[in-house]
Order: sequence, then structure tokens, then C-alpha cells
Amino acid sequence: MSDISEDRVRHLAGLARIDLTNDEVTHLTAELSKIVDVVATVSAAATDDIPATSHPIPLTNVYRDDVVTDDVLTTEQALSGAPEHDGSRFKVSAILGEEQ
Repeated sequence: MSDISEDRVRHLAGLARIDLTNDEVTHLTAELSKIVDVVATVSAAATDDIPATSHPIPLTNVYRDDVVTDDVLTTEQALSGAPEHDGSRFKVSAILGEEQ
């Protein structure tokens, strides 16, 4: 059993500036004790011959070759779905009160 006491829960709640009722302190003491016990069980099962990993399967980035082609959008095609444009550029509303 872990050494989580109601006094420790009250202390932690005070550090976090959380106002807990006596019922909440009792409930959290039991919950935190269970969590600490489970973490201890998992820690005991970990062995030195198993490397620490963040993912069970190695992750690698998949890149494609960057090849220049003539298959590009024209200005008209790019602007065709824009809600607002001036014929050569997208128009967007000013944000955060910034005026130009």
C-alpha cells in the first residue's frame, strides 16, 4: 500500500490552489493510493533488458522525391474557390484590429 495520506492530499491541493471538501480528500486519497500502487507494479515488471520506447513500432518519415513539373495551377485556377480575391491575390479580412 502506498504512503498517500489525507494530509498529503490536502498539501498537494493547497499547492495547486484547489479547494477540496473532506469527502473529496477521502475519495482522492483512495484513488491516488491505487494509482501509485499500479505504477509501482508496472515499474517492478520493467526489466533492464527491454529498451524504453515511446512507440511499439519504429516510426520513420516517408518522403517523396521533389520533382519539378509543368503541372501547376494557374492563378485563375488557384483563385477559383476563394471567397474573395482581387484577380491576382487572395483577400482576407484584417484580424486583431490591425488596419493597413
